[in-house]
Amino acid sequence: MMSLNLSMFCYLVSSVCCIMALRGLSGPQTAKGGLFFGIGGMALAIVTTLMVPDMHHFAWIILGVAIGGAIGAVTAIKIEMTALPQLVAAFHSLVGLAAVMIAGAAFNNPEAYKIGEPGNIHGGSLVEMSLGVAIGALTFTGSIIAFGKLQGIIPGKPVTFKGQHFVNACLGAGLVALIILLLMTQSAMAFWMIVAVALLLGVLMIIPIGGADMPVIVSMLNSYSGWAAAGIGFTLQNNLLIIVGALVGASGAILSYIMCKGMNRSFFNVILGGFGGEVVAGAAAVQSDKPVKIGSADDAAFILKNASSVVIVPGYGMAVAQAQHALREMADMLKKHGIKVRYAIHPVAGRMPGHMNVLLAEANVPYDEVLELEEINRDFAQTDVAFVIGANDITNPAAKKDPASPIYGMPILDVEAAGTVLFVKRSLGSGYAGIDNELFFYDNTMMLLGDAKKMCEGIIKALEHA
Repeated sequence: MMSLNLSMFCYLVSSVCCIMALRGLSGPQTAKGGLFFGIGGMALAIVTTLMVPDMHHFAWIILGVAIGGAIGAVTAIKIEMTALPQLVAAFHSLVGLAAVMIAGAAFNNPEAYKIGEPGNIHGGSLVEMSLGVAIGALTFTGSIIAFGKLQGIIPGKPVTFKGQHFVNACLGAGLVALIILLLMTQSAMAFWMIVAVALLLGVLMIIPIGGADMPVIVSMLNSYSGWAAAGIGFTLQNNLLIIVGALVGASGAILSYIMCKGMNRSFFNVILGGFGGEVVAGAAAVQSDKPVKIGSADDAAFILKNASSVVIVPGYGMAVAQAQHALREMADMLKKHGIKVRYAIHPVAGRMPGHMNVLLAEANVPYDEVLELEEINRDFAQTDVAFVIGANDITNPAAKKDPASPIYGMPILDVEAAGTVLFVKRSLGSGYAGIDNELFFYDNTMMLLGDAKKMCEGIIKALEHA
């Protein structure tokens, strides 16, 4: 067994490793090192927890670790990059559920957690427990709804009803009242009513949020899961859980704020359950009977070869087709012809921040060629060709021109300012936000309809024979 002082020191080292992990993951060059810091910190935390005094029932603990570890390993091996957002949402739900279960165990058997006796739990512990269980329950159901929307099980469009925000506000007020009642009476009924109301509130807060805002929601639920873990950390008197939970909660909230700013969304509206989501239902769609230019790989190769500068805009469709390697090969061929090639990344391209950066890094695209929206947006007007591959909402001019659009006000990549726009997409269908892209019908746009990977491969062959 490990002494208390040594275990506290190990927990401190583990916390530092988690901080270093966040620092490393902030940039593509240091991401791998950050990942190793995170793995090392969590491994040390698990070993330390198993070695602390008064630890019993090792057989059950090892069995649980083995089952969870096996599920995690198999999932990590089989999961596709395109499914990572819903995987993250699913894992958030498990964190929330764990918080609910731990709080329930502590409430029913407070002596085991050294926080009092049944009916006489310490006031501070009761506050921490009630907040942890409320946030955990809300995170659980909210994450399940987010998973369903991302997976396509639940429609991505907002689900609204009259008086929805009023109902949410009443449930929130009722949750506060139940927590106060629990503090006054320590009633089991009040405790489980908190769980029930929070579970319902998690559903009602997420269903009115549309697909365009779902990346923000995944990030926000990440923050909620961190705060739930921190609250339960106080109940368990575990400093590591408090520190790591606070890190996750704070970093998730900051990321959500940055994403809201990048999408011109109200941070408070999103976390309070998608105020303004009703706009989506009334948004006008672009008429699909407008003339559109349809091109081929040969047409695209001719245009690209005669350009002096090309900006590539990757999106979720590139990820689905796993076209990043073919795209890089195409870009390398263009550079051999003396053409300047760069990549433009929108803050919410794909379904998670960094989604496109990871895919491009996987294809060994040089970091100095990958630029953020703020760095490259002004350059589109001096760019010969914008090559959009699998992106949609992040290039839709409706965000600047149509006040009725659900993405109105969201900063977009100004690809329409380029001399020619080559738009690779499977069809003329709408994007994840559920609206048509009027860029398809611009005079300087040529649609390249088909699988993104096959289209890039076709362009490569055409360039080789040009």
